[in-house]
Amino acid sequence: MEIDYESNNRREYSRVDVYIPLAYRRIPQEEELWVRSRLSGDVMMADFQQMPKMEDNPKLEKLYELNKKIDGIIRALTIQYEGFHSLAFKFINISGNGIKFSSQQHFSIGDLLEFKMILTMNQPMGLYIYGYIVNVEKQTSGYFISTHFHKMDDTIRDQIVRFTFEKERENLRDRQKENEGI
Repeated sequence: MEIDYESNNRREYSRVDVYIPLAYRRIPQEEELWVRSRLSGDVMMADFQQMPKMEDNPKLEKLYELNKKIDGIIRALTIQYEGFHSLAFKFINISGNGIKFSSQQHFSIGDLLEFKMILTMNQPMGLYIYGYIVNVEKQTSGYFISTHFHKMDDTIRDQIVRFTFEKERENLRDRQKENEGI
């Protein structure tokens, strides 16, 4: 696969520095065709018949509340089942285009990595994301690795962009509080 690393390295999205639970691994070349970024617990939904409209049902709001609670429980159990609860926190720089992180392990430009991470906004969200390495910088102990996301749909990218905006907003609020205290 030919990758234009120069055009893929443009800044199209806001970037933010954060500590998040993260693990990564190199994807063997024979698996590269089969990867797809996804939410933890993504499954194919069965073809259910459409439910009848419940617009005027007074119990509708309670059903929506119950559904949100059940979704939260399922998400928490899935994150634990898939091993997300044991991820170590790592410092990264993330945007809707890619991740930059520090590693003791040497990688090469063009390697494909799988990132297993948790992003927390309202509720923790486990993600599997894939990215090609576009830059490797030697540092005193280890390397700075820059990646560009691969095979990511808009839903996943939107979650990452929303996460970066939330973190930027938190950083702005913290700076404002610091400035008010001076």
